[in-house]
Order: sequence, then C-alpha cells, then structure tokens
Amino acid sequence: MTTPPRKTLSVLTVPAFKDNYLWLIHDGSNAAIVDPGDAAPVKAALAAHTLRLTAILLTHHHADHIGGVPALLDEWDVPVFGPRSDGIELVTQPLGQGERIVAPGLDLALEVLDVPGHTLGHIAYARRDDGANWLFCGDTLFGAGCGRLFEGTPSQMMDSLARLAALPDDTLVYCAHEYTLSNLRFARAVEPGNAALEARAEVDEAARTAGRPTIPSTIGLEKATNPFLRYDAPRIVQSLVEAERLLPGASAVDTFAALREWKNTF
Repeated sequence: MTTPPRKTLSVLTVPAFKDNYLWLIHDGSNAAIVDPGDAAPVKAALAAHTLRLTAILLTHHHADHIGGVPALLDEWDVPVFGPRSDGIELVTQPLGQGERIVAPGLDLALEVLDVPGHTLGHIAYARRDDGANWLFCGDTLFGAGCGRLFEGTPSQMMDSLARLAALPDDTLVYCAHEYTLSNLRFARAVEPGNAALEARAEVDEAARTAGRPTIPSTIGLEKATNPFLRYDAPRIVQSLVEAERLLPGASAVDTFAALREWKNTF
C-alpha cells in the first residue's frame, strides 16, 4: 500500500491591531490559527486562501490573544487547544509541559512547553521536523526581547527562555508582536560592540522600512543578539553596573531582573 505524500505546511502572517501577529498554519486546505485576538482578519485570511479552520491554538489568556475565539467558534466547530493553568474558559483541550498534539486536519505535530513569566500559565508550541523547526511562543520570547513579567518572576522567565534557547538554532521563532526595532534599540544600548547585533539591526530596519515583518527570527539569531538570552554576557553585566542598576558580583537572577526592569523604563 502506497503512503500518500505529506502535504506541505506553510505559515501565513495575519497582522492584527497595532502590532500583533496571528499565525495561520495551513496545508492549502485546512488551517490552524495561533492566538486569534481578533476574528475579522482571521476570517478574511481564511476566505482569501480558501481555507477551512480546523483548530485554534492559544498560548495565554490576554485579550489580544483570545478575543476572537468566540466569533470563530460561532462559524467553525473546532477544538481549542490552550494552557491548562491560565484561566481560559474557552479551552477544550488543556495542555501542559511535555504533552504532544496533532492539529486536526493537518500533518502538524507540536510539543507543548511550559513558559511561565509573562503569565503564570503561558505555554508555547514547538514543531520539531526535518528542515522545518517552528516555535509559536506568544509573548514569552520576542525579536531581540522578551515579554514583561505581569504575573511571573524573573527566575521563571529565565527558566522559560532557557527552555526555548535549547531548541535547535534553525528553529523559526513566530512570536506575537512586532516589537523588534524597539527591542534592538535597547539591546544595542546594553551590549555595544556586538557585531551580530549591529548586523541584525541593519537587516531588520531595512525590512520595516520596506513594510516587511522582522518575524520570524531564529533561535540562533536570538542567542546571538537578544539581551535576555545573553544577560550574563560580560558587556551586558558591565552596562548594568555602569548604569548603577546592578552591584558587582550579583546573582544571575538579580542580573536578569535588573535587565528586565531597565527595559521597562528604557
């Protein structure tokens, strides 16, 4: 018996609100949407590409990530995958660390990662496939940055980012906001002399000038340029000490916390 060929999966960028990205994963026929904060652009994208919605994937409970779910469910009877412990009543398939799912109607297997910090129950979805490693990380890891700590602790966010940084370097990072240029301004201030960072800034500034998204990035690029994955780099620690935001010899957690607090007011 001949095995039917696998359908190629693609990720469609669906802009929403001022700077959100909703991610529509599809095979040309069926589609899953990640963090649909607004139903209207999702419906428009589905119609434009003649796609049928088969699943909703949520990372955390903030309104700009779940606000469109009720309107989508009014039109499509599909499962809603989401965090077990983040207070989202609409979730029908609760998930946590290490669980694996296959999105209905798609040849899409995803591993669930617990990534608390931005919210306490935040999760991410990782696809590990030959030649196609993807990460849908909501508001945990951003292009050259990370999410604010609305509910979790610096230690939790450090651990969450370390979990994401352990993914293969070629993993494409599909985060939920276009914050990259703002994050790069901060990164360049705290780690001057990072050649990879300067090169990234040039590329991403050109992309935004041309109206293109800076996302997805890659795990490898984030490890080379993202200060929240590099908080213990000597030049970043030096910057924190020089700015009188950190005492010499401070712990890793205190260093990360000081860096995140600096970004909050930068």
